Amino acid sequence: MASEGDDRAGGSRTAGERRWLADVRAAPGLNALRSLTDRDDIHDAYFAAKRRWRRLREAELDDGVRPIRVDGAVPGRRVDVDGHAFHVHGVTHADTAAERAFLRAGVEEYLDRGATVYCEQGIREMYFGDVDGVCAMDDYRWAMARCRELGVEAHVGDEFDDIVEDLAGGASQFREAAFELVDRGAEVYGDRFRDALGTVASQFLRSHEDLATGRDFESFRLRGEAADHPETDLERLQRYYERAFLPQALEREWLCRHDRELELVTHARNERMADYAVFHNDTAPEVHLVVGAAHGPGVAEYLEAHADGRRSVDEFELA
Repeated sequence: MASEGDDRAGGSRTAGERRWLADVRAAPGLNALRSLTDRDDIHDAYFAAKRRWRRLREAELDDGVRPIRVDGAVPGRRVDVDGHAFHVHGVTHADTAAERAFLRAGVEEYLDRGATVYCEQGIREMYFGDVDGVCAMDDYRWAMARCRELGVEAHVGDEFDDIVEDLAGGASQFREAAFELVDRGAEVYGDRFRDALGTVASQFLRSHEDLATGRDFESFRLRGEAADHPETDLERLQRYYERAFLPQALEREWLCRHDRELELVTHARNERMADYAVFHNDTAPEVHLVVGAAHGPGVAEYLEAHADGRRSVDEFELA
């Protein structure tokens, strides 16, 4: 791999680091990561790329590249598509009173100024069931239809209000219980002990699929804090997922190799939600998408593809 330059004109990143980020964003699949990481094995290349991406994406955020910002009440990413400002707001799904009140205040502010608001399917009922003007998308229904079309055995039902995204069953419940015990340890041993033990627990309890869906102790801790204190911690949760995920083509291929259904109900839905919002919006200059925080980076990436003319909704059909 070519040596990196010393130029820091891009902020905290060298010219070589900026090129590497651009090459990863342009990578069509996991094979391309082998030359970008000097690894022969695709799995090793994926792990190495995740580690370096996390560090460099953090530097990008510090430099204001594809930033998370607050336009109004709720933090999120903004992408301009054909003169329309699309704002992607990641939330926790925890259904706490604090997050509900925070999101409702923000969404009502957006609606008052004439914006359009779309929600990941299930979130509208959770937070905005009695708020006129908030529309649910069809992402879960679309994912289940794709599972049937492709002959993929689905483990989630068609009653979308009862869908639980976590498909790992008992193993996942054990992991969440372990993370809860680690988190409680901070009350006795302090934050440094908690974070160190959480890192160890993540290494032992995460599956290959968890790597592509951002499930580790850090996300567990940040979700809990954001659910209780969204006004200060929701932005930190969104920032975590911006660092955690490689570009969508890479994460989706990784999941397809390990669990096709999980790919359809996670990252594939990011593409669907971006397409849904672009297809349905033709008048509102301001559009807000309220989605699970893990979906935020992917939805924004697909909106960027629309903005650049790399995607269209010419063939879009409702599920």
